[in-house]
Amino acid sequence: MKDLPILFGSMVFNDEAMKARLPKDTYKALKKSIDMGKHLELDVANVVANSMKDWAIEKGVTHFTHWFQPMTGITAEKHDSFINTDSNGGVIMEFSGKALVKGEPDASSFPNGGLRATFEARGYTTWDPTSYAFIKDDSLCIPTAFCSYGGEALDKKTPLLRSMEAIDRQALKILRLFGNTEAKRVTSEVGPEQEYFLIDREVYLKRPDLMFTGRTLFGARPSKGQELEDHYFGSLKQRVSSYMKDLDEELWKLGVLAKTRHNEVAPAQHELAPIYSQTNVATDHNQLTMELMKSVATKHGLVCLLHEKPFAGVNGSGKHNNWSISTDNGVNLLEPGVTPFENAQFLLFLCAVIKAVDDYQDLLRVSVASAANDHRLGANEAPPAIVSIFLGEELTDILEALEQGKLYVGKEKKQMEIGVNVLPHFPKDTTDRNRTSPFAFTGNKFEFRMLGSSFSIADTNVALNTVVAEVLSQFAEVLEKSTNFKEDLNELVLNTIKKHKRIIFNGNGYDEEWVKEAERRGLLNLKTTPESLPALIAKKNVDLFVKHKVLSKQELHSRYDIFLENYSKTINIEALTLIDMVNKSIIPAVIAYQEELSSVISRKNSLNLNLSCVLEETMLQRIARLSECLINRLGYLEEQTSTVKMIKDTLTSAKSYREKVFTAMCELRLTIDELELIVSKKHWDLPTYADILYSVK
Repeated sequence: MKDLPILFGSMVFNDEAMKARLPKDTYKALKKSIDMGKHLELDVANVVANSMKDWAIEKGVTHFTHWFQPMTGITAEKHDSFINTDSNGGVIMEFSGKALVKGEPDASSFPNGGLRATFEARGYTTWDPTSYAFIKDDSLCIPTAFCSYGGEALDKKTPLLRSMEAIDRQALKILRLFGNTEAKRVTSEVGPEQEYFLIDREVYLKRPDLMFTGRTLFGARPSKGQELEDHYFGSLKQRVSSYMKDLDEELWKLGVLAKTRHNEVAPAQHELAPIYSQTNVATDHNQLTMELMKSVATKHGLVCLLHEKPFAGVNGSGKHNNWSISTDNGVNLLEPGVTPFENAQFLLFLCAVIKAVDDYQDLLRVSVASAANDHRLGANEAPPAIVSIFLGEELTDILEALEQGKLYVGKEKKQMEIGVNVLPHFPKDTTDRNRTSPFAFTGNKFEFRMLGSSFSIADTNVALNTVVAEVLSQFAEVLEKSTNFKEDLNELVLNTIKKHKRIIFNGNGYDEEWVKEAERRGLLNLKTTPESLPALIAKKNVDLFVKHKVLSKQELHSRYDIFLENYSKTINIEALTLIDMVNKSIIPAVIAYQEELSSVISRKNSLNLNLSCVLEETMLQRIARLSECLINRLGYLEEQTSTVKMIKDTLTSAKSYREKVFTAMCELRLTIDELELIVSKKHWDLPTYADILYSVK
């Protein structure tokens, strides 16, 4: 595309647009506010708002909206037009700094976990100037934070911004100890790889479970799934290629750095990966990406599925969170570097991440917990629920040499002195990309692979930023008291390696032996969401978030209740959907096939020709046995669903939904899947896995 540089960011009020339209003083004031995290004065906001409005109107926009990210996991919008009346009763187009900076949506109808009473409707959206405004669906969208009347965070952006400030403060302390006075700011950066499924819309509309829950609640495996491994990186079907082309263009207009697209492992599964960007912006962009994936699919007669496990028996979808931290002058603090000084600094930041992941395994697990992701974690397609770090052979060898006080011999057999500030020079990407590891070092960043495909990346990066900030603060506290920086740094690094090396595992995370080994090491294995969520309000974790002013105790308990309620509601919706489909589709299909078989047997017998009815009778007996099992298991599911729904305590309810309702659903599914294999296609009118996974020609 020749005009891509013109297309890219054309629907974004970005730095280029601001520089061209704002007075120099206003532009400088806004940039200072963004770069230094300072408060923006109202007179500056007024000028910015007016220029933003003029720019948007030139592109045909009539409305604006504060675009925010409540605890639903998706985005929310309330649209207002620019029109206002003048003194003569005419219409003028107006947009003030006050309207730009602050909005007032209804907060009571969003998940708030008890932070707001239902009748207390007021909440506030507040402009986030670090994320550019953009145009979507002919409206000016202003990225905002969302808080209650009392200032409590009701969204995912607010704690993310707080966590970014926390890691900025603590990382700068470490840099100053190394004599770095040039860096003024440290930010976390992310590149989230996004997996998804594409299926034909007509097929989708015939499956109520896909429509209501995002996944198939039953379905026998197709004759051909992903066994031949022929879909991964395979040539794109024309319909898929056209979709990807349009999706890229829509994303590029919004300044989203969509870079890579390809087929994934499972049939109908694909991936999109962007270029790195600041975590706050990357989070906004990923939310836009998921939204556009769905809307663009509709234009192509397709449906984009972002559920973590839409189909049993084939790979589910994840979202790989490639995370690093960098200074405002472009230095990646997880880049090994080439000079002794830089290597010592890298080693300390590396050890900080290792310690943080070990100390807060539970928080990282909580950050990826959901009913949908429970289907995926631990299956042979995704990391297990056990958090561990993959460093690769060379880095692991270096840490072991340091721990043991030995000289490290590089791959070229060149003997190198190992000390406080000396690491051998080694090229980027000396590590393998261990796809079975939850948290893998990949050259100059860590790839956290446990996220589910439908997740906002905010929760995980709030956790990552905060836990690393905490360890950096501990390191700074030790080193600021040092009288011999070199020796104390050496001791700090060695002690960290010795105490936290248990979290390092370079082997096969899918191997059952690793589960046993992890238990011997004392690592957590929180297999389900109800098991993991209590960690969110454990004292050590509450103290962590409160210390760094990322989340208050009340905000944490609010999120805990929201997550538990969401888990229970998800399983309840799935159970009710399955019950409804069995009653309205499965049972009628089974009865119709039984009637057909019975009719054939009757006709044969009425002819008095001694025709064999063995086939029909055998099939009829088999279906009769399965029919009895079906109705018994359906009744059991209905009973369990009704009983568990009455439980008031959120944790007890979530555990019961997992142990009773979900288990009953799985048992019922076994019977349905067996029936699907033998009931005539004439009567089984629901699309099968083969119909769905190969629906896009």
